[in-house]
Amino acid sequence: MTDRAAVLFANDAFYVAFLSHDIQAMDDLWARGQTISCVHPGWNHLSGRDVVMESWDGILANQNGPMFEIKGATSSVFEDTAVVICYEVFEDTTMVATNVFVREDGEWRLMHHQASASPPPPVSDEVEPPNTIQ
Repeated sequence: MTDRAAVLFANDAFYVAFLSHDIQAMDDLWARGQTISCVHPGWNHLSGRDVVMESWDGILANQNGPMFEIKGATSSVFEDTAVVICYEVFEDTTMVATNVFVREDGEWRLMHHQASASPPPPVSDEVEPPNTIQ
């Protein structure tokens, strides 16, 4: 599997954990050797494993959270760092998310997640492939 495909797979795993409210899977996806950070919509910047995972524990505890779809995910790989940009499409709103991954022990792990309000994703699924450095 190419690095770009592996990063997109890790991104998909993040959203599976998110949508299934699986805090253990969510915890397993985040980096341990780096300072992690997160900016949830409308929140201040969170930094550090304890604070970030506490935020996800609170979010995932709400079993009635809204459902959404992921669309238009693209990845760029820069050696042991990768960035995925995707849209989180809810019934009434759309967020654009930036997910930054680092390679730890041969696995892609989240280092940063940020989502903010956005117009709907472009209609065309044709996206120019981002630059990749391996």
